[in-house]
Amino acid sequence: MFKKLLIANRGEIALRIIRTCKRLGIQTAAVYSEADMESLHVKAADEAWLIGKPRVSESYLNIDKIIETAKQAGVDAIHPGYGLLSENSRFAERCREENITFIGPSPEVIAKMGDKIEARKAMEKARVPVVPGTTNSLSGLKEALCTAEEIGYPVMLKASFGGGGIGMQLIRNEDDLKKAYEGNKKRAADFFGDGTMYIERFLERARHIEIQILTDEYGNAVYLWERDCSIQRRQQKIIEEAPAPLLDESMRTKLGEAAVKAALSIGYANAGTIEFLVDEKNDFYFLEMNTRLQVEHPVTEEITGLDLVKEQIHIAKGNTLSFSQEDVKRNGHAIEVRIYAEDPQTFFPSPGRITDLQLPEHPNVRHECAVSSGTAVTPYYDPMIAKMIVKGKNRDEAIRILTGALSQYKVKGIKTNIPLLEDIVRSSAFQKGGVHTDFIQQHLLK
Repeated sequence: MFKKLLIANRGEIALRIIRTCKRLGIQTAAVYSEADMESLHVKAADEAWLIGKPRVSESYLNIDKIIETAKQAGVDAIHPGYGLLSENSRFAERCREENITFIGPSPEVIAKMGDKIEARKAMEKARVPVVPGTTNSLSGLKEALCTAEEIGYPVMLKASFGGGGIGMQLIRNEDDLKKAYEGNKKRAADFFGDGTMYIERFLERARHIEIQILTDEYGNAVYLWERDCSIQRRQQKIIEEAPAPLLDESMRTKLGEAAVKAALSIGYANAGTIEFLVDEKNDFYFLEMNTRLQVEHPVTEEITGLDLVKEQIHIAKGNTLSFSQEDVKRNGHAIEVRIYAEDPQTFFPSPGRITDLQLPEHPNVRHECAVSSGTAVTPYYDPMIAKMIVKGKNRDEAIRILTGALSQYKVKGIKTNIPLLEDIVRSSAFQKGGVHTDFIQQHLLK
């Protein structure tokens, strides 16, 4: 086992990784910016290292500084968490050059799947269905207009190296595309260093279903069932659940087997997620692959009883998977909600100081929380401050527990999206399982 591990991240995911490392007897080194000096992950780690100023470009995205810190701390592994450098192939390559184990797949695989156009090509080669669209980058607005006309509106304009909804926009007609193209291209270049764009068909009322997979270096692979991530705002997930509602066992198996096929076709090793869109006819299409731990991984842990961070570390150490597909059981139903420091109507961030925080207590409620009373929520980072996960014997029980827990969740001093989450969970459409990617627009933003 590794002796010491550096967590190249912050907030609740850093705390989550620290918790597993403590169980495994692995020492932890946290990193933090000047804005995070009082953060909970800094206090929870065995040691903490200041790496720079508040802006992510001067701290959490500073590869040279993080590698230098890892060497000074004497770690033998780095866990990148999610976001930030987790899908940065250059960072994974630097770790390899410095003989520090990167808890994740190889730099080559990260690079291939991080380029969404190349990922589409790889899946087509593996004969995994992909959303109809372009398999080459768009040369400019003129080609984008011709392509959209061929595919048929509405379409999704996407950044090839994008993520988190950045550089992505729903386009319903030619005028929308003319207005959106250059702005999205520039935004993608600013955020990801590459403005390459492509177009996919927009699937109306589609469900966003993702499959959690684990693969080792020896060709062994399992899928850990699915998560439904259809409830989104601005193309970002806010509610995830497992198993997916209204999905039959035959489709569940088809998706799982397709995900394993996809992962093995590219030589993947570690934890990853294959994301699909499922249309109203129950046809499914590859959307993208996340070569890292997902924000919503706790719902999978709750229904399988597995610790995904532990499994990541186990695989990164060079071990084979300790179980087979037949060993992966499914128990109960879990739902996760993301708590954002934002205005629930405009979705604008709401930084400030939390004056009071009261988390609901229940044996079937799990909190992944990065803040406490007195914490200052700064404008420098993603506004997600916590996640709450509930588990029930079935979906109805999980919804009842979640409804009660949301009503007891108190955050003062800043605005949060809790009122929006309550509206969603209490809606009859959600309770019946009728979720899809434009759920909020259709049911709550009329």
